[in-house]
Amino acid sequence: MDDALLILSSMLGATLRISVPLILCAMAGVLSERAGVIDIGLEGKLLAAAFAAAATGAWGAPAGVALLAAIGVAVLLSLVHGLACVTFKGDQIVSGVALNIIALGLTAVLGLHWFQRGGRTPDVPPEGRFTSLFPEAARTVQDWPLIGPFIAEGVLNHNLLTWIAFASVPLVWWGLYRTRFGLRLRAVGENPAMVDAAGISVTWLRYRAVMLAGVLCGIAGTFLTLAQNASFTPGMSAGRGFMALAAMVFGHWHPVRAFWACLLFGLLDATAIRLQGLSLPGIGAVPVELIQALPYLLTVVLLAGFFGRAESPAALGRPYTKER
Repeated sequence: MDDALLILSSMLGATLRISVPLILCAMAGVLSERAGVIDIGLEGKLLAAAFAAAATGAWGAPAGVALLAAIGVAVLLSLVHGLACVTFKGDQIVSGVALNIIALGLTAVLGLHWFQRGGRTPDVPPEGRFTSLFPEAARTVQDWPLIGPFIAEGVLNHNLLTWIAFASVPLVWWGLYRTRFGLRLRAVGENPAMVDAAGISVTWLRYRAVMLAGVLCGIAGTFLTLAQNASFTPGMSAGRGFMALAAMVFGHWHPVRAFWACLLFGLLDATAIRLQGLSLPGIGAVPVELIQALPYLLTVVLLAGFFGRAESPAALGRPYTKER
């Protein structure tokens, strides 16, 4: 019984931790795409922010400074995407793919040039990372019968960025559905001409949406290198940006539904980690490669099954030209 509780509580903690970058990127995608701007570049912004946070932390900067550096890099890439798609009305998918390619190559090259470790950064010291906020409380409740391990792993044994990620869901929901800015943001993704006729700048609204998406991607990248890991390795985002896009589509561009989809991905990834080395009767050891591919297979299945049926914002991917 105790072993089962420990396994379940550790699965809960792993699911929540794995879900953090997915949740943040999914909320970023919701904001951007609700404004009518396709954001395929979530993966690239996540990777670039992770490198910026790790590099800044490796040079001895405090965790807060590294977080600001990561947000700055992600917002800068968002502005580049906005310049290409909103100002110059370029193809939004091509621009996003270009950002992904640039981030993948540039982080590897800069990491190799600056640190001479094959693209990897040095480990960030513990004082420069985001660690558990309530470690003593977690150890205290860990031995409580039944609920103790779940409270420790599900509530107390998490860092600040995890709390920010989970707080972003109600904040994005409130911003989109309970504020004037959110009403205008959703309107510009459905009917930008109507927004323009009301005297509101379509361009400025879309720029604000992509910049907010950059802020969330910056926090997600920081989590990868200063909370979940201690350094940056090339390509460490490992498709999380695309998984967040799949969760967003699966959630029909709604923050709360996208959040549950992210938890589903996180649970599957945590389960895959737990299944490594498992031997099934009559089959033998399950190949590690198959287990590692499970979250990505689910991403493909969800995109194939739900993308055609999901109702995206009406003006998604369509550049707006002001009528004269």
